[in-house]
Amino acid sequence: MSKHYFLQDKVVLITGATGGIGAATARELYSRGANLVLTDLSEPTGVALAAEFDPTRVLPLVLDVTDAAAAKAVVEQVVARFGRLDVVFANAGISWRGAPSSMVGCDEDEFERIVEVDFLGVWRTVKAALPQIVANQGQVVVTSSIYAFMNGMVNAPYAASKAAVEMLARALRAELAGTGATASVLYPGWIATPIAEVAFGGNALATQLVQTVFPAPLRAQITPDVVAAGVADGLAERRPRIVVPGRWAPLSLLRGLLAAASDAYLDRNRKVQALVRRIEAESRPTEFTPARRRSGPAPTT
Repeated sequence: MSKHYFLQDKVVLITGATGGIGAATARELYSRGANLVLTDLSEPTGVALAAEFDPTRVLPLVLDVTDAAAAKAVVEQVVARFGRLDVVFANAGISWRGAPSSMVGCDEDEFERIVEVDFLGVWRTVKAALPQIVANQGQVVVTSSIYAFMNGMVNAPYAASKAAVEMLARALRAELAGTGATASVLYPGWIATPIAEVAFGGNALATQLVQTVFPAPLRAQITPDVVAAGVADGLAERRPRIVVPGRWAPLSLLRGLLAAASDAYLDRNRKVQALVRRIEAESRPTEFTPARRRSGPAPTT
């Protein structure tokens, strides 16, 4: 298997394609010669993004990633249109709809919906694409997060899902070894997207919590374009890990020591504990609703 992977004429399926990272990555991969399959929940936004590109090189489709049958149908449409699928970028993701919440104070239905999209949605997307990826010695990329190795307090369903998809892709890469196909994990840091807005002015308590827990150098946001370039370079080199920005890479490598030290710090920090109690009090629903699967528009990664 050649180390360099040429993106020219490759067919790339992106979920969550109209979000910040998805749209920026679509533009970057298009500039490098790839053909695009842009999927999201909203048809108008997908069509609007597709209008930026040569119509012979792009296919916008509606996809709810929690629907396994729909994911398989999308792959069939891709093969019917382009004859193949080379790369799947399982990028769709959501977080709390508004304010953050603790596990004590959260709505059960919303917690499970986040896991359904961010973990099982990735699994269903990848599973549907795998026959083509293996046949074409292509690549799988999943969007994880720095939350795969940082404490996920007041963002537990998102963080747990990002840790889960990291292991999903790591296991898949090992299982694909020798086939010519590979899998990679994308670890974005703080990106200027709607998901991160809550921690950067969108919610006063969440913003204060981030400022308390993270040192200033780690709070610096980057644009989705920087992530997109990282994804494209990672694909070209078949990297197992794509950490963007790179300042988070040492923390990922030292995660065992970091986890123990950061958890101990959070155990003792009275200011953090007070902020969590306030977030919990503000987010607690009047009553829990029965857990169920549901779909509908939500912010994407």
